[in-house]
Amino acid sequence: MKPATTNLSVNLNKVALVRNTRHLGIPSVTRAATLCLQAGAAGITVHPRPDARHIRADDVRELAELLKAWPEREFNVEGNPFHNLMECVADLRARQLPVHQVTFVPDGEGQFTSDHGWSFPADAGRLQPLIAQAHALGLRVSLFMDAEPAAMQAARDVGADRVELYTEPYAAAWGTPEQGAQLARFAAAAQAALDVGLGVNAGHDLNRDNLAAFVQQVPGVSEVSIGHALIADALELGYAATVEAYLRCLQA
Repeated sequence: MKPATTNLSVNLNKVALVRNTRHLGIPSVTRAATLCLQAGAAGITVHPRPDARHIRADDVRELAELLKAWPEREFNVEGNPFHNLMECVADLRARQLPVHQVTFVPDGEGQFTSDHGWSFPADAGRLQPLIAQAHALGLRVSLFMDAEPAAMQAARDVGADRVELYTEPYAAAWGTPEQGAQLARFAAAAQAALDVGLGVNAGHDLNRDNLAAFVQQVPGVSEVSIGHALIADALELGYAATVEAYLRCLQA
């Protein structure tokens, strides 16, 4: 299978969510990561929340230990930098464990899932010192952003290296008359990000149906982070076959 130009990072939160319903340690988060990496995933993503309802601090450390054996793959830790994210990644660095990217997400502590991006200029003053702190730890910083072209310069001005475009509006429009307009909106946002020197990531509700069209028509997408749909597919197909199917979407 030829390499994809867009990297696939597998979000393992839902594996941990199922495991946490019992005290048996199954399904194993590290086993899931191993199978996904063996199948060709370019990285692993986790989103530890303060209530530890899925990924826990021990999982983050164990996955980082695992990724020491995969030096060409990346570990992306996402979350709200005003909650537990910075302590989490600082702990990994103190233990000399690999972490490559932090994705700052403006979710609330009890929020069901991430559902909006950062707002500028309102969030600029709060984010800038935390981005500088992440850079001091040697980390790439991606900001979770709505697909608003005008906001990309502001994201760059506070020091972000990349943006992660919040793709739920695109996924919701898939198969409807709004699909084309949403694709155009995301393409414009991605181009605006590229124009100011930002890398472009994307994630939220991307799946085997809508992924290929997205990466074909949205320019310069470096990485997609996919969890819910991918893990749901893996329940039917297995981890390896599912990762391979998503990689085919990225190569289409």
